[in-house]
Amino acid sequence: MGSVVDLGLPPVEGYTPVIKNLLELEKALLLIKTTFETNLKENVGLTRVSCPVFLDKNSGMQDNLNGIEKPATFNPRDYPDLKLEVPHSLAKWKRWALQYYSCQPGQGIVTDFRGIRADDDIDYTHSLYVDQWDWEKCITENERSVEYLQEIVKGIYTAIYVTEQAMCKEFGLSPILPAEIHFASSDEMIQNHPESTPKEREAILAEKYGAVFLMGIGGNKADGSLRHDGRAPDYDDWITPRPDGGTGLNGDILVWHPVLKIPFELSSMGIRVNKEVLLKQLELCNAMDRTSSPWHKMLLEGEIPQSIGGGIGQSRLCQFMLRCCHIGEVQYGWYNPKTVEILKSNGTRLLGLGEGF
Repeated sequence: MGSVVDLGLPPVEGYTPVIKNLLELEKALLLIKTTFETNLKENVGLTRVSCPVFLDKNSGMQDNLNGIEKPATFNPRDYPDLKLEVPHSLAKWKRWALQYYSCQPGQGIVTDFRGIRADDDIDYTHSLYVDQWDWEKCITENERSVEYLQEIVKGIYTAIYVTEQAMCKEFGLSPILPAEIHFASSDEMIQNHPESTPKEREAILAEKYGAVFLMGIGGNKADGSLRHDGRAPDYDDWITPRPDGGTGLNGDILVWHPVLKIPFELSSMGIRVNKEVLLKQLELCNAMDRTSSPWHKMLLEGEIPQSIGGGIGQSRLCQFMLRCCHIGEVQYGWYNPKTVEILKSNGTRLLGLGEGF
């Protein structure tokens, strides 16, 4: 039947879902999403806007993630030469949208993004289907700083904290998140734990503090290996020096999942590249050919505003809040039928189509 790893099964035994009734589960999902989005908009200063579900390949707006993922594509019937792509995220589109909506410094947008990541893992925390709050906010040149980055992180984390408090009160659970988020960096973790893997370093931090913002994601160490994790060269700034001696004005929000006993990423975010940083990071990644795309030209010519932004996983947040062992418990995805069969026999149901229809 395949190993636990092959089947993407969660490494837990004796698991019982917090909410077993499916209609009650849907009520909980709605409460989490509406409570969080309301607080996110208020804390960070964002306005909800519409977003595309596909983009023209030639626009240059596709989020390349780690640079190797292939997007889901299709050709419209009446335009066979046109290639449209389902975006991995809206990292580039959002920056364009800031000028489209005439946003000024201090103003931002958030959208309900749904996408497909055909090259993603399929296991208990990953899915082919991605749903997230994609957000972006205009900033000034002076706000390209660690202090401003951390200020925004605190606003987002407060929304997460308040959401957990509301959800636990409604469904009789015990909250576990600390009142404040801890800040750390990949640079200091490499120095303090040189023999550990990136995931092991994340686990050390998340288990100790409960919630952490790990700064400095992207770029390579002196030996050519990844410093922590991959980041595309044309959205987050991962090379600007910080006062603590490290580099990068970006990071991930991580929490400790109480059931899975793992570090659990809820958000990837950061201050975005300006012209100088974009050119340096493209050169480091041997991706200078991207400068010919419409989006990159707009940025290099100063037509796209400076910004900070990120994505916050909707299903990820719900999986954490409801202490679920599998992401399929909170979203309609597709999973290995053998995995679904084993989970169902153990009392863990996956939503709708995840059950194998």
